[in-house]
Amino acid sequence: MRFKYSAFKNTGEAVEGDIDVKDKVEVLKFLESKGLKPISIKLINVKNTKIELGLFGQKITLSDKLFLTKYISLMLKAGMDIFKTVDILIADFEKPAMKAFLGEVRAGLEKGQQLHSVFEKYPIFFSKIFVNLIKAGESSGNLDGVFSDLNTTLTKENELRGKIKAALIYPCLLLGVAMMILIFLLTFALPKIAGVFTGSGFNPPLFSKVVFAIGLFLGNNIALFIGGGIFLSLGIFFFLAKTAKGRSFWQKMLDNAPLIKKIRQEIALERFATTFSTLLRSGVPITDAIEMSADIVGSKAMERDLRRIAKEDLVKGLTIGESFKASNSFPKTVSTLIAISEKTGHLDEILNTLAGFYDTEVDTSLKTLVSFLEPVLLMLIGGVVGTIALAIIVPIYQLVGQF
Repeated sequence: MRFKYSAFKNTGEAVEGDIDVKDKVEVLKFLESKGLKPISIKLINVKNTKIELGLFGQKITLSDKLFLTKYISLMLKAGMDIFKTVDILIADFEKPAMKAFLGEVRAGLEKGQQLHSVFEKYPIFFSKIFVNLIKAGESSGNLDGVFSDLNTTLTKENELRGKIKAALIYPCLLLGVAMMILIFLLTFALPKIAGVFTGSGFNPPLFSKVVFAIGLFLGNNIALFIGGGIFLSLGIFFFLAKTAKGRSFWQKMLDNAPLIKKIRQEIALERFATTFSTLLRSGVPITDAIEMSADIVGSKAMERDLRRIAKEDLVKGLTIGESFKASNSFPKTVSTLIAISEKTGHLDEILNTLAGFYDTEVDTSLKTLVSFLEPVLLMLIGGVVGTIALAIIVPIYQLVGQF
């Protein structure tokens, strides 16, 4: 049970706090051990303090983690202790899920638990890397630096997501508008125009008849096709996102697509360089750092090579540079730079520079992809609309030519 207490210090100063214990007797023992004189002890209703994970439950988002890591880092650097830091964050956060989580952090610290142990309970929100960095920070006494590094890493991830979303906005809008125009033509325009020709007794060309027949069929069954399209899209999404075979198939498709393959490799290299450098700076052992980096790269080939390096090559006594040079998934430039920086003792700095380089490369590649997609989509849309327009114009031209 969780209790809220008010008490006096020996100096006469009033203090308040929360504690998670079995009963009020435990609260009194706790206050006595701290040299506090109790004023009041109240049981807190904890029914709604659990972080919900259902379809409609709140989740801890990337924005929440950005805010959390930034302000923990700033307050620890300002000399504030972790207890006071957590109390301030509990007061600042309005989101119930974050309040519940921070309350759990506060309760864990009061019990003498380490900070990372509460984060470890929610792997769906906080990755293995996130937890291990906090653990390393606690061991080294550099929690403020670790939370600063975490904030930098999360900021880069957020910026990367923003770039990908921004790159896809225009093509998606273009497809959306095209679908609306097509539905309008099939539902309203084409049936009326086809009706004019068939009602007047005029025999249009075969090409126009085929287009009119397809258009009228689609127009008469538009609701069925829209519903079927939505159902099919959801089915494909579920297969690709929720099943092992679907994910494997999707990965192979992306890996074989020319422009997308290049972007995926650059994103994987940027994530690897950022994560590996952050883990090394925080004092995580090299083998653990490489293995944890494998979890987030998003490339099966790189993940496989990184796990081999951590579990086999380094164990055999090979250097990091030699191990990476034997890998086929990493560019020769990257493996060479890693080998050189290992000898000079500036591995984390070089990796940080590589992360910045690939961040710029991803931005350039995304712009190239969009510039390629735009004309392709416009040609496809123009082809469909042009076919319908031609099917209408040709018979009109023939009809006028008879007079």
